[in-house]
Amino acid sequence: MFKAAVLGSPVEHSLSPVLHNSGYEAAGLDDWSFERIECTAEDLPRIVGESDESYRGFAVTMPGKFAALEFADEVTERAQLIGSANTLVRTDAGWRADNTDCEGILVALGELLDDSASPNSAVVIGAGGTARPAIWALAQLGVRHIVVINRSDRSAELKGLIDHFGIEAEFVTFDADLEAITLATDVIVSTVPSAGIEEHVSVLGHASTFDVIYDPWPTPLVIRAAANGHRSVGGHVLLAAQSFSQFEQFTGVPAPREQMRQALEDHLN
Repeated sequence: MFKAAVLGSPVEHSLSPVLHNSGYEAAGLDDWSFERIECTAEDLPRIVGESDESYRGFAVTMPGKFAALEFADEVTERAQLIGSANTLVRTDAGWRADNTDCEGILVALGELLDDSASPNSAVVIGAGGTARPAIWALAQLGVRHIVVINRSDRSAELKGLIDHFGIEAEFVTFDADLEAITLATDVIVSTVPSAGIEEHVSVLGHASTFDVIYDPWPTPLVIRAAANGHRSVGGHVLLAAQSFSQFEQFTGVPAPREQMRQALEDHLN
């Protein structure tokens, strides 16, 4: 019997088991199971380190993404660059850390944007853990100018990632002229809880929008963007797409992507 699990705190509402267990069923992996394990950042080294050989990998959610990167014996280039990890895979040499959130965001942006035009500019709302893979994904699409909107200045934390891609970045607070900023951009990526920007939604929804929130859906930001005639994509796309690479790294089997995403959408109604 092989196992994988999601680590986080709180973790009881994680939908990773819906995705992975539906994938095992679709792929005929009857000897695999996926579970939730309550785990703080401080507990992660112990829980992963003491796991028996049946555990082949862990999906890591908050607050353990930075701890996962520090714990690993090996780190992928993109996880190192992003500065956090949402995936730990057992290898012959120990544990490998990866970040598949960036793949999930890339898929979400691909569904959002018109294939005929590449975005040049973007607005990223928030500067925390999800903003990092968002910037990575935007850079893959050719974005070279990003405005980061955040309540505090966290430019120093993102400098290495931004400099690596040669991105021109501006860091502003919510006191800036947000309407002018969002009217001038190609795409908006919101990485913060809806309540955190509720008072600013009326001046933010002026471009195609990817909101990492998926419950409740639609978010106030997405509603405003739609009212202004713009397309939107929700966090359920990210949630599904980031799990595909995890599934494949854990099992060595191609992920049954359609079945996994459908299981998630059915669960979310």
